[in-house]
Amino acid sequence: MTKKKYILLIVFSALCCSLSAQTEGPTYLCELGFQAGCGYYVGDGAEHIFMHPREAYGLQFRYKFTKRWALQVKATTQRITGWNHDEDMHRLDTKWENQLINTDIVAEFNFFRFGSSGVYDRRLKPYTPYIFLGIGASVYGANGYKDAKYNHVMAYFPFGIGFKWKFSERAGLNIAWQHNVYLADNIENGLNLNDTYGLNGSNILNCDLTGMITVGMVFEFGQAKNPCRICNW
Repeated sequence: MTKKKYILLIVFSALCCSLSAQTEGPTYLCELGFQAGCGYYVGDGAEHIFMHPREAYGLQFRYKFTKRWALQVKATTQRITGWNHDEDMHRLDTKWENQLINTDIVAEFNFFRFGSSGVYDRRLKPYTPYIFLGIGASVYGANGYKDAKYNHVMAYFPFGIGFKWKFSERAGLNIAWQHNVYLADNIENGLNLNDTYGLNGSNILNCDLTGMITVGMVFEFGQAKNPCRICNW
């Protein structure tokens, strides 16, 4: 093989590598979006899970450290409701309700390496189930004052499972089932609702819980720096 053919082969190989790198697509580190769905309350004023579902919605921001790990900040609001009871704990035909405003920070772990699949990392998948755990703070009416709104602040522990799907280069879909364990037993905003169904004995921490199932749309931004000049991945 002549020297000229060697040069042509090297140039052709470099061109192929450059074109292959272009197919990877850019990597974005941040996501911003919204989520909406239904929430429910589990506590002294509810007989079972998924009782009295009401609207839940909010905004979310996610920063992706790696293909597996991410940090998400969410601000959501949900309305909880249940049956009122008389002094003898008999259920009435009227309902109570309370509005919760939650802000939490959670760490996420993806079961698959999440991202746009390409030539250099065939392990990347545009979808993945994930789990998350974190800490948050909620503002709501409490202490039995029925007309009081947002007069109480309490911490809670959010955790749950979800599913991510990246259906385009910069847009994705998130489905999440989140549970919030409050360090309180008063989110019903009614003094007569404490231990209505005798659950305190089986609830070691004596905490109220809420949950929500939401679907969210996210938009990616904040392109990561390319590892080399000719690469776009």
